[in-house]
Amino acid sequence: MSRIGFIGLGTMGLPMAANLLRKGYAVTVYNRTPAKADELASEGAAVAATPREAADRADVVITIVSNDSAVEEIYYGADGILNGLRPGTKLIDSSTISPALARRLAADASAAGGSFLDAPVTGSKDGAIQGTLLFMVGGAEETIEACRDIFLAMGREIIRMGESGSGATAKLGHNAIVGINAAGLIEGMAIAAKGGLDMESFVRVVQGGGAASKQADLKGPKIVAGDYSVQFALSLMLKDLRLASVLSDGMGVPTPMLEAAKSMFQAGDAKGYGDDDLAALSRVYEEWIGKRIGR
Repeated sequence: MSRIGFIGLGTMGLPMAANLLRKGYAVTVYNRTPAKADELASEGAAVAATPREAADRADVVITIVSNDSAVEEIYYGADGILNGLRPGTKLIDSSTISPALARRLAADASAAGGSFLDAPVTGSKDGAIQGTLLFMVGGAEETIEACRDIFLAMGREIIRMGESGSGATAKLGHNAIVGINAAGLIEGMAIAAKGGLDMESFVRVVQGGGAASKQADLKGPKIVAGDYSVQFALSLMLKDLRLASVLSDGMGVPTPMLEAAKSMFQAGDAKGYGDDDLAALSRVYEEWIGKRIGR
């Protein structure tokens, strides 16, 4: 059974690493905030002092951190993964990053004798806890097959999107839809709230009608309850929409709805809601309509 190095123990990474431990894998973890490793250490994980140390102990290294700059530091820093990579090591990045960075990592990993997959996920925090994530993967088919059991210890499905960078492209297209859907849901809820409707009843209508969506199921009840605990942070949604905007501009794809959603999440971030769940975008609408949407 492969030895795993796992780097990044945030909202998604910690439960993903925990599922690997529960499936019997030997896991060495690293996190920039060391205290976050304590829970996994109590479950049997080894703790590394640097990303390079985590990679040195592993056959497969999984990374999931917040953005391009964090990924670059983990891979290219003085104590980074690529600084002395052992030949044959397989690298899986499940962060949401730019396709250009994913392609660069794949080329540099190959030059060092390793292999790289860009494998972002969808399924939110609950999917990470339950082990039901979907991986959208860019990279060589043989590398994906070699890591299949590892993916399926954390998720329910692996979809190969194409060559390196295609997983990252798929995730940005996917999250553009998520952001647009979420903003649309909240705008509709603002109309209903301003009209004096019972919001629990309205969410049931949305869930049972043509406006039904995963976002309605995930965020509608949270907004009604005034629950902004993080499944997916507003600031990360904004980061992903910005990446999608840059990508679409470079490809010449007109994206008026993406730009509108990005502006909405920028407003939420400017109001100080970046560390809350993206459902906190509803609080911006509450200010605009002068009325609470949720409790």
